[in-house]
Amino acid sequence: MAHRIERVNSLIRQELSNLLQSQVKDPRLGSFIAITGVSTSSDLKHARIFVSHMGIQAEKQETLDVLATASGFLRRELGKNLKLRYTPELNFQWDDSIEHGDYLLQLIDRFTPD
Repeated sequence: MAHRIERVNSLIRQELSNLLQSQVKDPRLGSFIAITGVSTSSDLKHARIFVSHMGIQAEKQETLDVLATASGFLRRELGKNLKLRYTPELNFQWDDSIEHGDYLLQLIDRFTPD
């Protein structure tokens, strides 16, 4: 069963990335939003979507608000494109792993002799 959820997570991630690039034309989203991960519940009724975007805190919150507003549209399009019994309810959350990695690289560069 876990392998099936991994495949569903991968399909949802790929499809949402495609939808955000081609279908969602909201200027508040900016140019680069990355779907970094998807975590679906075992009953496939809920999905946490992890997103990342380089920007200031106000832009991050606005991005989450726009994605929450578009979640109905995105869920409907997922239902059309993926053959699942249930289309999961989408919950967008921020993923700071890219920024954290950048911070760690800056620390390493600062303390590494040239």
